[in-house]
Amino acid sequence: MRINSRYFVLVLLLFIDFCCVGQITANKNQSMAFYNTSLSIDERVQDLISRLTLEEKVSQMMNSTPAIERLNILSYDYWNEALHGVGRSGVATIFPQAIGLGATFDSDLAYRVSSAISDEARAMYNVFNDKGYHFQYGGLTFWTPNINIFRDPRWGRGQETYGEDPFLTSTIGTAFVKGLQGDNPNYLKTAACAKHFAVHSGPEKLRHEFNAEATAKDLWETYLPAFQSLVEEAQVESVMCAYNSTNGEPCCSNKYLISDVLRKQWNFKGHVVTDCGAIADFFAAKDKGGHGVVTTKAEAAALVVKSGVSLNCGNSYDALPEAINKGLITEKEIDAQLGTLLKTRFKLGLFDKIGSNPYDAIPYKVVNSPEHRALAKEVAQKSIVLLKNNGILPLRNDLQKYFVTGPNASSTEVLLGNYYGINPNMVTILEGITAAIKPQSKLEYRLGAMLNKPSINPINYATGNAGNSDVTIVVLGVSSTLEGEEGDSIDSNSAGDRLNYDLPENQIEYLRDLRKTANKKPENKKPIVVIITGGSPINLAEVQELADAVLLVWYPGEEGGNAVADILFGKVAPSGKLPITFPKSLDQLPPFEDYSMKGRTYKYMNVDPMYPFGFGLSYTNFTYSGAKISKNKISKKEDVTVTVKVTNTGQVKSDEVVQLYVSDLKASVDVPNFQLNAIKRVSLEAGESKEVSFQLTPKAFEIVKMDGSKTIESGEFKIYVGGSSPMKRSFELGAPKMAELVVNVK
Repeated sequence: MRINSRYFVLVLLLFIDFCCVGQITANKNQSMAFYNTSLSIDERVQDLISRLTLEEKVSQMMNSTPAIERLNILSYDYWNEALHGVGRSGVATIFPQAIGLGATFDSDLAYRVSSAISDEARAMYNVFNDKGYHFQYGGLTFWTPNINIFRDPRWGRGQETYGEDPFLTSTIGTAFVKGLQGDNPNYLKTAACAKHFAVHSGPEKLRHEFNAEATAKDLWETYLPAFQSLVEEAQVESVMCAYNSTNGEPCCSNKYLISDVLRKQWNFKGHVVTDCGAIADFFAAKDKGGHGVVTTKAEAAALVVKSGVSLNCGNSYDALPEAINKGLITEKEIDAQLGTLLKTRFKLGLFDKIGSNPYDAIPYKVVNSPEHRALAKEVAQKSIVLLKNNGILPLRNDLQKYFVTGPNASSTEVLLGNYYGINPNMVTILEGITAAIKPQSKLEYRLGAMLNKPSINPINYATGNAGNSDVTIVVLGVSSTLEGEEGDSIDSNSAGDRLNYDLPENQIEYLRDLRKTANKKPENKKPIVVIITGGSPINLAEVQELADAVLLVWYPGEEGGNAVADILFGKVAPSGKLPITFPKSLDQLPPFEDYSMKGRTYKYMNVDPMYPFGFGLSYTNFTYSGAKISKNKISKKEDVTVTVKVTNTGQVKSDEVVQLYVSDLKASVDVPNFQLNAIKRVSLEAGESKEVSFQLTPKAFEIVKMDGSKTIESGEFKIYVGGSSPMKRSFELGAPKMAELVVNVK
């Protein structure tokens, strides 16, 4: 077939023009006022809104916004993820899952991680924008972090959180937001989002219809403090409302949460975004799995906008013109929410010339750079929790034979967790161990067991290696195929939640067989080290009994295998602490659907757990001594300084996470047993001592009354400082004795 050359050239020129339009319009000198950077953002926003038709306004209030060519406005998609690295968008550094970052108890580390993530986000955006690509997962608005409280270990998405404690969640979350958003006075580096507002932590299967009932006391003592910190201290740019209802009202139209608390009490100025598809739940009938508060999409869209929600993840706002025609909402009300939303894009510099802000110059070479890989490994090292050690760890790396086995030893899936990026160099646990041993050492690997189903073949050649190896390293646990979000956990029969608290039975059976084989020669029993992957508490009672050492490594990211090897062979001492309590069984917990905090978490549990909050062993020992307080009696408006000497009495350099808890001894209402109020991570050489000081503000002595109000009552308060929470079980498992002080508040 012969092609007309003039026609071919014309088509080629049109194609080139189309591909380059994004870059051309982004750099073009615009005459319209909303492109004028000498005007205030409010003035620019109002000018832009004045130029839009109703249909254009509505189109800019759903996550996937189309281009408006007559105004030279490029398309933009608000939906992007950066839970532990830029997600779903290509090559990026994969940091340990959020629960692992929580286990570091290190806010400075959280800030460094999110700063690296936002560097990569800007670098990736710069490349996409240069090519004229404006797709989902390519923008600068990140729906991160998840600061819900991990109140129940059955929740599959608990891995996305920083744990069960409001103080720890606030501390890590605030630092993470500051790193994402940057410190430029004129521009946001990226826009962070506090989610899911509020009282949201499962069950996943019921989230579109569920009503979480929480008392005012539980709201203000547990569920709201982290959101308040991110709004007031970190100035988080957006807040995502949850699918569920709270106390009878869907969260995305909840007057108390959005209007009374978020806007009026906390003075939040950013935009609120729905969780994805949440508005559809409003007009889905209750017997069809929805909230059933209205009957049509137009009613639902109007209700949500009038409630103060600017951005719809989904397409339900396309019914807003119909809602106007029916008198359900006015265009002025739509303009108000659109104005709030557009400010975010102006703060990001999306209507400014390229080169107007310093983040436009971040080069792509930062993505998965050696520095970021090193940081990913540091986080993984500091997140790993040593749960048991009978002296076998650290291992020598020159033993004659190592046997590595288990369903997760060679799995890349267990490095990732959920909401992840991808990477060309993900180091599995097997690979990390293999690279760490000496050339003269032998290593054998066999899978040995499936993740969650028994082997069909009755013959298993793997177990015999436990009897003829110097050490068996078995990697067990779960992956995001079994726990996670509804729709993502493809091997879960409970929508990603873990309603069975135990390890899969086939894994326990395999460990029992390994133990029998390792013990065949009583005079020469072979040790077994168990490594557990996962993002939530698991019943490890039998693992604790059968193993010589137990390491919890979470979902450790791209450098996970190297970090695990560094801990196993003593290059680094373990220093992670549990950000969530491990109960002995689900019998110790209230029903999953019960959102009362009574009996939950270390703060309200009155039974001994398997592993307590804040617990984690090391290869050395620490002592706490010389505890002092600046005043034994203080007024309700005074700060007080607590000082303690921490000594590394062992032979190994190690970090220690020093934790301070406060207990109100004479409160007039029910209060937590004790609650975390301060954290410091310190590094100590063998034999070294350091004085660690904490300044406690009056807030440390506040109690929450039944009506949700906060007050400080006169009386005695006990202060505990140590390497774990003050639960009795901590010391049974080997945590050092805590320093204790009493202060009188008058």
